Amino acid sequence: MPFLQVHVTLDGLDPETVETALFATGALSVTLVDAGDTPILEPLLGTTPLWPATAVSALYEEGTDATDLTAALGVQLGRTIQLRAETLADRIWEREWLKDFHPMRFGERLWICPGGQLPPVGTTPEPTIVWLDPGLAFGTGTHATTALCLEWLDQERPTGRRVLDVGCGSGILAVAALLLGAHRAHGLDIDPQALTASTDNATRNGVLDRLTLAAAEAPWDTGYDVVLANILAEPLIELAPRIAQATRPGGAVVLAGLLTEQAEWVAAAYRPWFTMETPRERDGWTRLSGRRL
Repeated sequence: MPFLQVHVTLDGLDPETVETALFATGALSVTLVDAGDTPILEPLLGTTPLWPATAVSALYEEGTDATDLTAALGVQLGRTIQLRAETLADRIWEREWLKDFHPMRFGERLWICPGGQLPPVGTTPEPTIVWLDPGLAFGTGTHATTALCLEWLDQERPTGRRVLDVGCGSGILAVAALLLGAHRAHGLDIDPQALTASTDNATRNGVLDRLTLAAAEAPWDTGYDVVLANILAEPLIELAPRIAQATRPGGAVVLAGLLTEQAEWVAAAYRPWFTMETPRERDGWTRLSGRRL
């Protein structure tokens, strides 16, 4: 069914107060987004900060009268407000963005492809294809951090190795490693949806029999040849001792999800256990790699 979507002009109002008023007047959902391109990448634990400029919109059932709604919100907020209303056709929203997801190449041979879409005819060398449907989990290769990790896998070719993927998301890195020749992979994530997406993508690519998945709080194994962690700078630092313990002597570590200005901070946390290599940067994000001492 279609919905009534409204966009509220804050005009000095507190966004969270407006959110409460929208739900009080029957909103089915409320969305708060950055209106000024000021990302908040790593908030403190237990906090949910908003952006300096925040835009607020909400969805109401079909048939909701915009004039009556404006009056009801005015009563809730104790002042006259302005809003813009439009009819929004119903869609499968968590799938909507996939219409712009297309085959992408990483390195020489590795391709990430949505179902039913192949690399261009005549692609050389022979492509290694990861068929991917991320579901609700992070990881398609479109973000610079994931792309940098995929390029490392394509270049290093983890043939015959045991791989640990910390924060596996959609399973894209673990599945790619297996298709590039890894012997076994183990994926960890704090989000149950990520473990579901990783299972589905491993099944889609015929590698589920070589992939083990578990919640991140489960005990970690040791002796991995490659440990991949595409998360954020602060958890990368916190996990440095565990990642070091999981990596065999001479094994490789690949760290991503950190901003370029955070690279030295993260690298310093790993130097007690790893010889760190030259960082790779893209679009303000950095990939670190190193070898276990």
